[in-house]
Amino acid sequence: MTDTTAISAPRKRARRMAREARLPNNVHAAEQTASPKEPESQSEKAKTKATLVLELLQHPDGATLEELVAATNWLPHTTRAALTGIKKKGHALSSEKVDGVRKYRIAGTLA
Repeated sequence: MTDTTAISAPRKRARRMAREARLPNNVHAAEQTASPKEPESQSEKAKTKATLVLELLQHPDGATLEELVAATNWLPHTTRAALTGIKKKGHALSSEKVDGVRKYRIAGTLA
């Protein structure tokens, strides 16, 4: 017969819940300190595509659909949907067709 006391099962890792943060092996949860982040200015932050569209539409000449598509890398139908969203947020959007090219711009805000 063989001696079964000499063979031991490998130790299992402690289970971790999905909501628990992963910490490096050398840091314990009690030792972890949160460092406050300094607020970044708007110029340092990466601008969102929606704010980029708003900025383009606020120019006095406005922007064409092709300019908006090139700036955001969206498809034309997505860009038009963003224009609809801007209107729903209360901005007065105007469009005019000059030489066969439609230009959009923000005329003001709706009350």
